[in-house]
Amino acid sequence: MNRPRKQTVKRRLSAVPGASLLRKISAGVLLTFSSLPFTHAEDAAAPAVDPATSLPAAPSWLPPVTPMPDESAPASAAPATAAPAAPAAPAGDAPQTDTTPLNTSSTAPDADPSAAPAPVIPLVQPVTSTITVAEMGQTNGLTLSGGQLQSGIIFTLPADEVVTNAHLSLALKISPALIARDTTLELMLNGQPLGNLPLNQSSNGGDVYDLDIPSAMVVSNNNLSFRVHDSNTMTCEKDQSDKYWVTILPTTSIGLEGQQLNIGRNLGNFPRPFFDGLQMQESKITMGFSAAMKPGDVSAAAMVSSYLGMLSDYRSVDFPVILNDLPDQNGILFGKPGDKIGSLTLPASNGASIQIIDNPINPVYKLLLVLGNDDNELRQAAYRLISGGMPNNAERLDVTQQTIPSSKPYDAPRWIDTSRPVTLGELAGKDPDSLISNGIYHDGIQVAFRAAPDLFMWDGHNIPVRIDYRFPTENWIDEDSSRLNVSINSNFLRSLTVNKVGLVENIWRRLGGDSRQERYTLQLAPYLIYGDNQLQFYFDIRPKKDAPCSILTSDNIKSRIDPKSFIDLSGSYHFAQLPNLSYFVGASYPYSKLADFTDTLMLLPEVPSAGEIHTLLNLAARAGKATGVPVNHVQVAFGLKGDERNNALFDRDILAVTTLGDTPFNQQLLADSPFSVNAGSMGVKTPTQVQRIVAWLTGDWYRQPVDADRYLSSTGAWRGFVSYRSRWSNDHVVVVATGTDDQQLLKIHNDLKSPKINANVRGDLAIITDENGIRSFSVGQQFPTGQMPWYMMVLWYASTHIVILSLIATLVSLLIGLSLFVVLRRHAAKRLGQK
Repeated sequence: MNRPRKQTVKRRLSAVPGASLLRKISAGVLLTFSSLPFTHAEDAAAPAVDPATSLPAAPSWLPPVTPMPDESAPASAAPATAAPAAPAAPAGDAPQTDTTPLNTSSTAPDADPSAAPAPVIPLVQPVTSTITVAEMGQTNGLTLSGGQLQSGIIFTLPADEVVTNAHLSLALKISPALIARDTTLELMLNGQPLGNLPLNQSSNGGDVYDLDIPSAMVVSNNNLSFRVHDSNTMTCEKDQSDKYWVTILPTTSIGLEGQQLNIGRNLGNFPRPFFDGLQMQESKITMGFSAAMKPGDVSAAAMVSSYLGMLSDYRSVDFPVILNDLPDQNGILFGKPGDKIGSLTLPASNGASIQIIDNPINPVYKLLLVLGNDDNELRQAAYRLISGGMPNNAERLDVTQQTIPSSKPYDAPRWIDTSRPVTLGELAGKDPDSLISNGIYHDGIQVAFRAAPDLFMWDGHNIPVRIDYRFPTENWIDEDSSRLNVSINSNFLRSLTVNKVGLVENIWRRLGGDSRQERYTLQLAPYLIYGDNQLQFYFDIRPKKDAPCSILTSDNIKSRIDPKSFIDLSGSYHFAQLPNLSYFVGASYPYSKLADFTDTLMLLPEVPSAGEIHTLLNLAARAGKATGVPVNHVQVAFGLKGDERNNALFDRDILAVTTLGDTPFNQQLLADSPFSVNAGSMGVKTPTQVQRIVAWLTGDWYRQPVDADRYLSSTGAWRGFVSYRSRWSNDHVVVVATGTDDQQLLKIHNDLKSPKINANVRGDLAIITDENGIRSFSVGQQFPTGQMPWYMMVLWYASTHIVILSLIATLVSLLIGLSLFVVLRRHAAKRLGQK
């Protein structure tokens, strides 16, 4: 029996008459529209594309396109012939136009320019993308319920893209009670109606509906909003949020087709076109190196990667690596003048320089060249690129020597200050309205902050959090039932009342006195503070039964958290036991203790692969994101020669990236550690009897070397992290990011985007597999690091070395007892007249 075909929803949406004409209009113009049908996904057909349709002009919201030297005609005109750019005279750090021609592998003899046509420079490049509601920040979807029958989602697009076709795939889940009411879901984009979807019996709550969106409505910053059209009858039905609801599922998506504009060779656009803060999906920024790559090249790339990671903030960014080849699209290349990368020979330079050129493969895309004749000049070029704005309308910049400032311990600007109380206004940033809730039905107030992961407080000491807050002073509010709920990192802390609680306060309030409670100090347990934290406040306002319906949807009702509220971490110390991989995945600690990686060495095999460099750059980007500081002083080394004990470069914390296939390098790297490598597989060394006794005496009873070794021996393909005390410096630690091969190693990037995996990385060995997820073990000995008062250190050692403390106490008691026995025996003999 054939499955019946789903019927098309008969409601029609507003649309622009003449769809083909609309494609020719600039993307900034908004028009009235009517009669666009809403269909199920399986009934929707791909829109017809007119091949003769010309490309739209750049919208007004785009930045002006910098003309190329050979671009004298607009995009709609025929391409003009190329003409050489006029050179600019160098002036120190001033922008210059490079007069040195870029060499390629295929050279031709000089020819008369008039004898052959100049190459055509494309102005645009077709691009496609799909953005889901989850990628717009709503990982659980968007639910309309109760009195909150209207909400929206903001999504942004790169500024150098023009949308020519847009398509919405709407996935819904609807409550049966709402379906029975025969309501309608209204959709709007940027204040303009898209259409109405009936939420009736034909909507079974599991369908996907397709809608073609006029491309002229899609701009850089967009607001896609939804409203259940039945508010006149539903708003007065209080406490029905569990009965009437519709959820826009996180799989709902907007498919976009458009054109990538050629924005010209302009250093002033940096970090565009390589990174655009308006792009909501993961940014992939290709890094290229020559076959003669040196550690200094990778150091400069790590600096730039950490800076772009810092800019990405909550977005994801990835750094694919190409060796001795050119990327197909945009890319950043590092090397010395004269190095060959694919068909390109890096241009000559008298010193450190930065230059942007067209990609020889496709001139719409750009290549950024970071050049220097030695490691110092490369670092200078990279630092100039990331330390300030680049000059506008310049293709090249010669970089002068300058001093790169150094970080101090724990001075990362994204870490909360532990020397004084920090107000929530400081943590909330420049938006004063972020601490205000509008209306009765609203989202919670969230205040995010990062902290150094090694904060330590003694048991019984807490972190004071003072909260100054205000509820609306309306007579329709049920003050006895309304609450301010406070939580941190999804851990509920306390429910604060509107009025003070107590017999006297209650009597005073009934007599007309003011008994509002507008201040409370929470005592926060130290273990609730992580590297990345989020304080959450929700004003749960309950209206009285006779409250008017109009106030339930009013946005003129405001609940506030006072910006002068504060959290005080000044009573904490920086103290921790290492190795601890949870500190590393959470905040790149201990490397981020000095945020610019002054005390860090990044170590790669003698001949690193593209996958190993790729992983190292991604880890540098995570560090920049965690601290807000680029790794300006990081050092990179290739391989181990065996004489590193006297090398000052190794007297620091080491972050190594390698695959298990490089056995000689790994054997050197893991020497004198609890781990071993043999024939491309890793194991855990069996502790000696002396090591077992020492572990027992020091109270280190929870090591799992046998379990870890068995798990490693029974696991084929895996990736993860290994950490141990550095044999080159006892005060430092080594963390190794590794995998069975490059394919596994590259999966670490996506693994670290998973909150579940991050939360379960701990100890000194973390193993991740596709089948079993994450398993963590503690196999080696930890050592303390940090600073505490001497008396607290004594107490800490006593509390963590209970066996030794017991033995010492027993020995002391025995000595005192024997001494007293001898003294008393002599005294008794003397008293009895005995000699």
